[in-house]
Amino acid sequence: MIPTLILAGLVVGRWWFVPVAAVAFPAVLIVGDVGSASNFALALGGGVFGAANTAAGVAVHRMALALLRALRRFWADPIGSVGGGS
Repeated sequence: MIPTLILAGLVVGRWWFVPVAAVAFPAVLIVGDVGSASNFALALGGGVFGAANTAAGVAVHRMALALLRALRRFWADPIGSVGGGS
């Protein structure tokens, strides 16, 4: 289940998705009957780990996006053409 949240963070790539995962992952644990449904510690821990793993996926997405944008900027205006060279 944890790699699913990392993948979801990679695909969505938005920081607002982290609290969504923090709420959704404990709900999945409770509905899926993992442990006891009344186990508050399990739900709290699931929310924390779900948010952390989703944040890791979102961070990787954002870093890849920034790298791609920097490369596109470099390819569009290579260093030699800056300043109107000869």
